[in-house]
Amino acid sequence: MVKDSYGGALAGAQPEHVPLMPEYAVDQSEKRPPSSLIADIGATNARFALVGPDDGAFRRVRVLACDHHATLEQAIRRYLDEELEPAGLPRVAAAAIAVAAPVTGDHVTLTNHPWSFSIRALRGSLGLDRLVVVNDIAAMAVATPHLTPDQLSQVGGGAPPAAAAPVGVIAPGSGLGAGALVPTRSGWRALPGEGGHVTMAPATPRESAVLDRMRRRFDHVSAERVVSGPGLVNLYNTLCELDGVPAASYTAAQISDAGVGEREPHCREAVDMFCAMLGTIAGDLALTLGARGGIHIAGGIVPKLGKAFAASGFRRRFEDKGRMRPYLAAIPTWIITHPYPAFPGLVALLTERTSDVDIDHDCQRPA
Repeated sequence: MVKDSYGGALAGAQPEHVPLMPEYAVDQSEKRPPSSLIADIGATNARFALVGPDDGAFRRVRVLACDHHATLEQAIRRYLDEELEPAGLPRVAAAAIAVAAPVTGDHVTLTNHPWSFSIRALRGSLGLDRLVVVNDIAAMAVATPHLTPDQLSQVGGGAPPAAAAPVGVIAPGSGLGAGALVPTRSGWRALPGEGGHVTMAPATPRESAVLDRMRRRFDHVSAERVVSGPGLVNLYNTLCELDGVPAASYTAAQISDAGVGEREPHCREAVDMFCAMLGTIAGDLALTLGARGGIHIAGGIVPKLGKAFAASGFRRRFEDKGRMRPYLAAIPTWIITHPYPAFPGLVALLTERTSDVDIDHDCQRPA
């Protein structure tokens, strides 16, 4: 599939297989059929894979554009039809789906996309014996203990993560997600939340001017209004407006492109402000959770910023909390570089490791 630099499908693009990373390469001589489906459903893309019945490895990764399908079920059926039937594989019996939405009951509506569905109805329609549906940030939180060092890139300092301490996850993409993994007496519990919708607070006079101007357009200027793909566009447009400069019709990918930033100072300033504001929100999350186990940054934007993010004001702003600076200075922050950060968590939710993770929405066929 032809994609923009944030993974969004371009108009008229056709889906295709996504090459697997080397560590997920599968021996083609293996004949055991996959038995489970995993899916990470965002506002732009729906990512799918099949999980083997024994090894827990995921394979046959596919990314479909959400806007090319009327419903989630239609996208799932397309994936299964095109992956199972040509290979002569039997139907899947179980599935774990991460969604960019709060999951508070049977009915789920995506926050930034029109799709909605009933968990029980979807399980029944697909003929599944078991369907686990979780918030996408919760799935990423569950994944954090299973990530390897080469799937993480540390930003700034910090002490080694404290054992059995809360872990925070924040993910700017089409929206802004935030959640946590916290220890309990019976194991870990994923805490999904809607932290992306907290009110954004300024830390500099320039940020105050930006947020004041944005309040003229939005009744609530949340963190997601500035720390997300659309938020990056909001920052750029507002900075241009404040300085009386005509704004170009840039996408978030163009604004964050290093080449564009070299010739467009307002693009460069928008990216710098984005990174600093993400530091503010990540620091708030760390303080709120007591996340001495570290803060993990996921989503489609930050990993693509590369060295520019490491050199940005993110970490300085993360620690800049007055008397709590020493506390935050000891908390490590990482970028998750795994190409499908929710997948390890979804695999964990479908295996024996689920005994260590509390799951709220596990729909199984009645006995």
